[in-house]
Amino acid sequence: MPAEQSPELLPEAADWLRRRSWLASERPPAALLAAKQAAGAAGTVSVVLPALDEESTVGGIVEVIRRELMERLPLVDELVVVDSGSADRTAEVAAEAGARVVHRDAILPGLPAVPGKGEVLWRSLLVTSGAIVCFIDADLREFDPAFVSGIVGPLLTDPDLQLVKAMYDRPLETEGAVVPAGGGRVTELVARPLLNLHWPQLAGFVQPLGGEYAARRSLLERLHFPTGYGVELGLLVDALELVGLDALAQVDVGVRHHRHQDSQALGRMAATIYRTALERLDRTHRLKAAEDLARPVLTQFTRDAETRDFTAHSHQVTALERPPMIELPQYRSRRL
Repeated sequence: MPAEQSPELLPEAADWLRRRSWLASERPPAALLAAKQAAGAAGTVSVVLPALDEESTVGGIVEVIRRELMERLPLVDELVVVDSGSADRTAEVAAEAGARVVHRDAILPGLPAVPGKGEVLWRSLLVTSGAIVCFIDADLREFDPAFVSGIVGPLLTDPDLQLVKAMYDRPLETEGAVVPAGGGRVTELVARPLLNLHWPQLAGFVQPLGGEYAARRSLLERLHFPTGYGVELGLLVDALELVGLDALAQVDVGVRHHRHQDSQALGRMAATIYRTALERLDRTHRLKAAEDLARPVLTQFTRDAETRDFTAHSHQVTALERPPMIELPQYRSRRL
């Protein structure tokens, strides 16, 4: 469980942190299965893995989910890997391990796809059917089924909940060294300050940018999906606005082991997340500024190994968002 709250935490957030934070072990398998059976159609669960060049890890994740949560404990009804254009054997490995694999571009082919994780998550709603949708990153190592059962559990046992995120320790593991609390650099340097400043009700989330979360389809289909790295922050903020803090929760699932990106990739991620926050501040009239005060370009530098000169590289900070899925005729037609 999270440590005792500091006096500075917003009282509403402190109360939420006490009531809406759990350990995965608090809901044993038998209780989850009983709740799922009692829920009927409302308890159907789809697990989605967005994947891009994750050949080395995606198979192991799929195998664990299929063995532990589909065969041994029938909690998951549907396991889908959405491949967003892998150059390696991600799709083949995932299929061999037992997942249904769908290529991003085959979903809603009339709308050209754009790069980004959020695009894949948004499109996945069209190829899944569960009343509860659980997203799991495909680069996890030493995968524990609690990453799924832990965050799906509260949605099965509490009809008032709408979205549940995983919380965990996130060590930085690089070149043989391990820094116990060194992971989540963008979370600590960008997302957490933004949330504490502008959405202090969400300050109790331990891993606001974590890629492991579950939500009711009835919520997800009403949310805008940022197409890139801003999707986790965007969905969390929008869910708060739409259903309120008490419909959100988090569950401790242990330790998250995954590959880490270099500092420049993290910089691009941070810029995208910052712009996603700006879009929401503007949309809710919390931020008033001329458009030219926010230039959506990030410039980074690399040093040439031979000339020792610095070279500038500029990257567009995208803000494209997909509309709520419920607004698409193609999606609505599936519900008739």
